[in-house]
Amino acid sequence: MEQCEAETLTINEQVRVNGALTAATLSDYGRIRWTESNDLCLTVEKEVIGFAVEGSRIRIRAFVESEIGLSCVGSRGIRVRKDFVFEPLSEDSQQLWCQKLQEFIDSLERPKRLFIIVNPFGGRKSGSKIFHEEVKPLLEAADIQFTEQETQYQLHAKEIAQTLDLSMYDGIVCLSGDGILVEVVNGLLQREDWDAAIKMPLGIIPAAYSANWRQSKSYLGPIDPENDMDSIKDQIRPFKSKWASVSICGYALGTGNGMVKSLLDSVDDHCSVLNATLAIIRGYKHSLDVATVLQGETRFFSVLMLAWGLVADIDIESEKYRWMGSSRLDFYALLRIIRLRKYNGRVSFVPAPGYEAYGEPGEQKVGCTSKLDICSQSQEETVKVQKHGYQGPEVFLENLEWRNINGPFVSVWLHNVPWGTEDTKAAPDAKFSDGYLDLIIMKDCPKSSLLTLMAKLNDGSHVKSPYVLYLKVKAFILEPGQRLEDPTKGGIIDSDGEVLARGEGTYKCEQKDLMTYGTIQMTVDKGLATLFSPR
Repeated sequence: MEQCEAETLTINEQVRVNGALTAATLSDYGRIRWTESNDLCLTVEKEVIGFAVEGSRIRIRAFVESEIGLSCVGSRGIRVRKDFVFEPLSEDSQQLWCQKLQEFIDSLERPKRLFIIVNPFGGRKSGSKIFHEEVKPLLEAADIQFTEQETQYQLHAKEIAQTLDLSMYDGIVCLSGDGILVEVVNGLLQREDWDAAIKMPLGIIPAAYSANWRQSKSYLGPIDPENDMDSIKDQIRPFKSKWASVSICGYALGTGNGMVKSLLDSVDDHCSVLNATLAIIRGYKHSLDVATVLQGETRFFSVLMLAWGLVADIDIESEKYRWMGSSRLDFYALLRIIRLRKYNGRVSFVPAPGYEAYGEPGEQKVGCTSKLDICSQSQEETVKVQKHGYQGPEVFLENLEWRNINGPFVSVWLHNVPWGTEDTKAAPDAKFSDGYLDLIIMKDCPKSSLLTLMAKLNDGSHVKSPYVLYLKVKAFILEPGQRLEDPTKGGIIDSDGEVLARGEGTYKCEQKDLMTYGTIQMTVDKGLATLFSPR
């Protein structure tokens, strides 16, 4: 069996593998090689999750590519669990195999103790089932100790993160959509020891089902008479044949699986519970930008996105058609395209290098982000960040070159990672830790072109449309205005699937949200958080 030129064999001897006597080697690169009908190998770093001693035998627990059983060469088959039983011919040999295997696994700095937060209400209320049937057996096979806790109410995960004894764990895992991850980040950043707490590696395992589980995209269903929908049906009919041929459900936001999809897609892995769990077990880590959304003294820490206009309207207002099931998102997206809204307002931004030509020169801003009082409306103390928490990056605004774009706008959308959901590649050029947000702006677009553009969200090609401005920014200010066609009504500002602010006349505008419908600011702290990553 051949090895790389710089590879040194730490073990080279005869053993029984699955009952057959063969020559076997273990290299300092962590490759286990042996011969059955052909030469085979296991890579400890990528394929072996653990091992156990059973008498004179060593059971090596692994995940391998199903197409060829073992992967010495690059194969993109589906991974399957497979055990390999090695039986060294002496007790000393067995001890040596165990010692060298354990030394190599320890060198990988894999997590040994995890705190698992399970959202039992996510997806089809399948979080608990997924944990016990799919995740727990993998953690046990990898000899990872864990504590599991289910969330009981909204913001429960945030409370857990604020009070958890982090010294007891090597990472926090969120088994949910993106919402629990967002709560955990906000909880960690509101601790007295936030600067140490935010270094805790965070993992995410999807519990919500993707759009592949959705029903027919052409379903319209009954219309709620209380919302005067009879006339809408007549407007929809001309679009039905075209709508049936494209899927626009990818425009849904909410707290989907955008973060884990972005992580796994970065290495061309399928978004699945298995692959997400393996990424955590292997222990690779990747830094993640965190954006501070600021209004006066009120802060919200965002790791995914912020939307205002069409995207936020579809995401939040479609909730009133929840009785339609998952089809509500397709239906309401089509409805909002037919009755397209435009919003007055202005966006100001500090462009990343290479994007200085976008917009018009803006006025100098004064102050720094940790002290700037953009909008001085009073807020309840319960929604304010305490002074001992993270106050946001200290970016002195007067030292930055600002650019402006004035409305009206159809949509303003910022993204921190490429995928918004499993089927929405909102910002194809977004990076996890480049220190920038990807800004997607649509000022105007014919309705027929908009429908086609929405269908391109699944591969990110929508950003190539002449109706879309796509750029990277370091800092951002949104001054939201009223609807162009009805100045008595405002819009909705949505961040990471949660409503930050609602204007007058919007859906559930009577509710008190974290912020008021006014000027807000976003700044980015490069690589502030840490994620378990597939590579």
